[in-house]
Amino acid sequence: MSNQQFSNADTGNRPADPYKDANKDEVPLQTKIEDLTQFINATKFAMMTTRDASSGNLVSRAMALAASEVGGIDLLFHTNTESNKTDEIKSDPHVNISFINSSGDWASVSGVSEVVTDRSLVKKHYSSELKAWLGDLGDGKHDGSENDPRIGIIRVKTNTITYAVSHKTFVGKLAQVAEGIVTGSAVSGKQAQGNFVARHWKSGGPPQSLAQ
Repeated sequence: MSNQQFSNADTGNRPADPYKDANKDEVPLQTKIEDLTQFINATKFAMMTTRDASSGNLVSRAMALAASEVGGIDLLFHTNTESNKTDEIKSDPHVNISFINSSGDWASVSGVSEVVTDRSLVKKHYSSELKAWLGDLGDGKHDGSENDPRIGIIRVKTNTITYAVSHKTFVGKLAQVAEGIVTGSAVSGKQAQGNFVARHWKSGGPPQSLAQ
């Protein structure tokens, strides 16, 4: 794999990405993880990206978070096991899950997925809202209930996370953007920003930061 980097400017000894420098902080990584998981649970809706086996194209669709595991790092989503995305996951289990809210806070989760059909897990996280998506086929079996064999769980085991989460209000962010336009300074104030390798945190070791 090539390690070549793209660059289109030479800024000398000045930072080419002042936004990143302005948002460096000393917040403990554990606190950042807690902020991140709170953000994901509050946002709930995400875009799941998989790869189409026949064309190789990336495909995204909206998904609602059903639950999380391992301290909120691994993610669970309901699925119809007969949908295209389960075929795509079988072909290539690597997925990306992206969350964003109306204030511009975001998180991008990269991991490996699997389709789980264990009935105890399905029943544990079952929601009656699934009936609206699956319908009742009238055969006494495929009725959208917790016993409907079409209902499965997509479990995403997280490898890396990139995120920028703030506790500022939307108005506060607008004011800071306006100030940046006038003064030429980069917007700052993100509570948590950066990348880390989640699998080390899940195994009990310290999360490893990645270069941004």
